[in-house]
Amino acid sequence: MEFLLQYNLEGLVIGLCTFLIIGIFHPFVIKGEYYFGARVKWAFLVAGIIFLAMTLAVESTMGSALLGVTAFSCFWSIHEVNEQVERVRKGWFPANPKRSGRKPASGGDREGSR
Repeated sequence: MEFLLQYNLEGLVIGLCTFLIIGIFHPFVIKGEYYFGARVKWAFLVAGIIFLAMTLAVESTMGSALLGVTAFSCFWSIHEVNEQVERVRKGWFPANPKRSGRKPASGGDREGSR
């Protein structure tokens, strides 16, 4: 940590980690919607609140910043789940045929290419 402070790299590391955190949440939204549907939003809400509380408990600037980024990535994922539901409805992503009331979209369905 001293190395990061000595060479003023803390902001660079926070930026890189933010990029990675946001990138990790994209597949979480896709897989979460596929397996759990829109109700996965509640898991993102709970996780976001937990990360937000952890942000307030951590004294380190970098740790607090990264937990804050994770918290708000969880909150943004709630919006993205709604968008993912719409993308599945349009056939841009495959629907999970094992969930009740869902059937694979016709036309743009990519399941046949697997």
